[in-house]
Amino acid sequence: MASTTHRSTKWVLALTGIGSLMTALDTLVVSTSLSTIRLDLGAGVEELEWTVNAYNLSFAVLLLTAAALGDRFGRRRLYALGLGIFVAASAACALAPDAGWLIGARAVQGAGAALVTTLALALLSAAFPPERRGAAIGIFSAITGIAVASGPLVGGAVAEGLAWEWIFWLNVPIGLIAIPLTLTRMEESFGPDTGLDIRGVALVTAGAFGIVWGLVRGNAAGWASPEVLAALGLGAALVVAFVLWELRAQRPMLPMRFFRSRPFSAGNTAIFFTFASLFGGVFFFAQLLQTGLGYGPLDAGLRLMAWTITFITVAPIAGTLADRFGERPFLVAGLTLQAAGFLWIALIAEPGLGYGELIAPFLVAGVGVSMAIPSAQNSVVGSVADTDLGKAAGANSMMRELGGVFGIAVLVAVFAGAGSFASPQAFTDGFAPAIAVGALLSLAGALAALGVPGRLGRARLGGDADVAGEFLEPLPAARSPRA
Repeated sequence: MASTTHRSTKWVLALTGIGSLMTALDTLVVSTSLSTIRLDLGAGVEELEWTVNAYNLSFAVLLLTAAALGDRFGRRRLYALGLGIFVAASAACALAPDAGWLIGARAVQGAGAALVTTLALALLSAAFPPERRGAAIGIFSAITGIAVASGPLVGGAVAEGLAWEWIFWLNVPIGLIAIPLTLTRMEESFGPDTGLDIRGVALVTAGAFGIVWGLVRGNAAGWASPEVLAALGLGAALVVAFVLWELRAQRPMLPMRFFRSRPFSAGNTAIFFTFASLFGGVFFFAQLLQTGLGYGPLDAGLRLMAWTITFITVAPIAGTLADRFGERPFLVAGLTLQAAGFLWIALIAEPGLGYGELIAPFLVAGVGVSMAIPSAQNSVVGSVADTDLGKAAGANSMMRELGGVFGIAVLVAVFAGAGSFASPQAFTDGFAPAIAVGALLSLAGALAALGVPGRLGRARLGGDADVAGEFLEPLPAARSPRA
């Protein structure tokens, strides 16, 4: 029986890792292929921007909805459906005859990615007992992190060696293999009830759409433009309405009691700032190597490996150690290291900078974020009862994605105010203050992480600071075995 369970958890780790790899890779893989796509499809600058943003927009706004659907209809079933949507949309992207078709297909692809990303973390967390969950999430985070950061490398290699369409075709055979294995090798799991909070789904989806729309349009339309102010204001108002509704709903899609748990609230805040800083770095570091230092797309991607290799080597170890010593030290130290690495790069950035001078700060930043990501995710999913894992994973995934969108928007705004792409000098003039702001975002995450209980605090709460502990009344549903 134990051997069967061990094989089952290995399948869950492998299959959720595959889904996370594909969806995370497609978050940024297009970035180094935009020039080729522009020439092939005759796309304008705004159409190129939406080739990236259409994916991020639908991805971000549907994460909580994906969690609610998984709880209602089955997480494994909806995970397989998400893979199917993602694969079909990938094929549609590869077959796109024009930019409009590509943008539409990318939006559908983002919807599939929302199902895959949220339910992967929920399935993984449900499959492993609390004492092994951190290690599993560490491996899962390593796969996700390397996929995100290697996006420019993969995109550059495929665009130079094959054609941009193969960025999307590569997803098809992988997904077609993963779908039947998901349905046959993974156990089904559901949320604590069978209801679906339709009003909550509508409010949070519309609210997230308004906020993300405002963020992705801010630099193009102007942050003070009526469009952006209206989108952000309406989005915020709908999120407030969502919170008020969830407080009174009999079957809320995101119980507000979660936020009375320090591990949940502090972990989600930390992951928001972690990905705000990380995505901003991914967006600009590849461009520093290309525009500022003159490397090609493939060469730039290879040189980023000094930063990304830590996602493979450090994250699994950090996740295992967090199980033993608690998440707070790894979160605080990791985000502080990422801030130090970013600030180091901001201080030395200039045209003609030797690549060797970037290796040490890349390693410092990479080790830091590799410590932080699995610790933050484990803090969140470890703070709720096992029956609530889907909802907690959905909230965590949404905070992560919103953080990434927010970070890129803020760093691009800082860059545009101080520099441009006119010359290597003009680029580094904008790059340095932008990455310095990325360091500040990472420090904000470190401060938030101080709110995560230490190991002794978790012991007082009953093992892992479950929400049924000191901060909440007893849960009506089945409680975590750690409580």
